[in-house]
Amino acid sequence: MKKWIVVVGVLSFVACQPDRFEESTIGPDVTYIDFPTPDNFPAPSIPGDNPTTEEGVRLGRHLFYDKRLSDDNTLACAGCHFQDFGFADFNATSTGIDGVAGDMNAMVLFNLAWQDHFFWDGRSPSLEAQAIEPVINPIEMHTTWDKVLMKLESDSAYQYMFNAAFGPNSFTKENAAKAIAQFERMLISSNSKFDQYLKGQYQFTPEEQLGYTIFSSERGDCFHCHGDAATGNLFGAFGTLQFSNNGLDSILTPGSGREGVTGDTLDRAKFKIPSLRNVEYTYPYMHDGRFQNLFQVLEHYNSGGHSSYTLDPNMKNPGESRNWTQQEKDALLAFLYTLSDPTFLTDTAFADPFE
Repeated sequence: MKKWIVVVGVLSFVACQPDRFEESTIGPDVTYIDFPTPDNFPAPSIPGDNPTTEEGVRLGRHLFYDKRLSDDNTLACAGCHFQDFGFADFNATSTGIDGVAGDMNAMVLFNLAWQDHFFWDGRSPSLEAQAIEPVINPIEMHTTWDKVLMKLESDSAYQYMFNAAFGPNSFTKENAAKAIAQFERMLISSNSKFDQYLKGQYQFTPEEQLGYTIFSSERGDCFHCHGDAATGNLFGAFGTLQFSNNGLDSILTPGSGREGVTGDTLDRAKFKIPSLRNVEYTYPYMHDGRFQNLFQVLEHYNSGGHSSYTLDPNMKNPGESRNWTQQEKDALLAFLYTLSDPTFLTDTAFADPFE
């Protein structure tokens, strides 16, 4: 008999169009999870063919931390996404099992149920599709799903977990990806000072309040790309504004950013707008990890960035300056720190199950 469990509140699933994978069975006795949407978040998007279950999340958590997903059994998903760093990588770019470094900074993993278009260029339309790629990427895990599944199928623990989550004969890459996606959607960060402020449980300091005012006004212009309370408190890509050229370079590489997916030269050097939540922990910054700290980030935006034909129009005074005072920069930094959620970094529900 199917069972239900409420994690936070009584909430309903929000179905979207099924992803590209074929429909698979679900274990006969799964425990469905009512998705734990924080009160101050918008409705999430949960694929209709991949509802969240206790069994699926448990399987996905094990897969996320299992080094057997790589060819030489040395690298797990968690090897590039560290909980202590908001499930990002403290290296500018990650290195795969063959010692080859990638050219992109590993993106943060939290609040993913409110996102679409994954990777910096948005080439994956769903978390399920995204989870397939690192395993077969030649500079990441560098293996095949057939090899991975053979290793996992010989493990009695995985035999039990796959059967519990998806039913018999369920050892497929699609089901593995669905389980990883279920676990990743449960990586919810919503206990920052900002969240407490919205609930009336925290009062901004004068410096934090000034920073929020600058962030949310034309003086800072941060809100156009990163939003605020009016756009669901996600502080990242939202609505039609998913990708942006924020003026990192004046000479643009053909095929870079979103152009590599769409083929449209007007998308050149446009990368996914990341969430600013937990930005204190998720250094280095930008798609290539070029900035080591938030001081450098603020100085970049204060400068107005570099002019180019795809530069986001919200970047003001390129090549000149916004002329923020030191007080204003300090205030912006103080506000950004209110988006930190230290409890997320230590939540044992997200930690390595093998330890």
